[in-house]
Amino acid sequence: MRRSDSLYSLMRSIGYFILRIVYRLNIEGRENLPAEGPAIILPKHQFWSDVPIVGLALLKPASYIAKQELFAYPVIRHFITFLGGVPIDRLKPVKSLDSFRYVEHLLQKGDFIVLYPEGTYYPYCLGRGKHRFIQRLLAFQEKKSRQGQKPVPFVPMGIQYAERKFRTAVNVKIGKPLFAGAEGEALAFTSLIMEQIAKLSGLPPPKEKPTTHGVKAE
Repeated sequence: MRRSDSLYSLMRSIGYFILRIVYRLNIEGRENLPAEGPAIILPKHQFWSDVPIVGLALLKPASYIAKQELFAYPVIRHFITFLGGVPIDRLKPVKSLDSFRYVEHLLQKGDFIVLYPEGTYYPYCLGRGKHRFIQRLLAFQEKKSRQGQKPVPFVPMGIQYAERKFRTAVNVKIGKPLFAGAEGEALAFTSLIMEQIAKLSGLPPPKEKPTTHGVKAE
């Protein structure tokens, strides 16, 4: 389950060349990414092209939480794994405990973890955030807090496509880090995350106003 940083860098360079031809990319807010240490990156998921675009927006290699269906075939599984993919059962995350433990190991090392909180594509609209994913990550953060370690920042990211055509404009906006300490705050924290992602993506906010008790932005 180990990422190859050399392959990641090669594919990022190829992606940079191709995406700059296909899209007019504008990336804002890189100053909100931590200069060192771990972070959980939470992008909007519009289309398949979000994945390489997020890779370009980040300035260091990252690992990506991905649906386990992508890992069904050995050749594809190895390729995705070498690029930093970590398989997760979207419907029953509890079945993916080994993967979550590996994610915790990566965060402990200081890696960036990319998690699409909607769980799948929602073009031009906002899907519901998967709070079970967030709950597991908050449990890890709560453990770190008890050990006297700094909390891991959750960084929302908006992706906005002007329209689906050649050389269309794509705006990527990286928001300010969010922090929440307790596992029991997962629902409220997920609501806040989705609200921020909607704002950064130029989409209508969630219909239900999130409860933000115990949740803060930096």
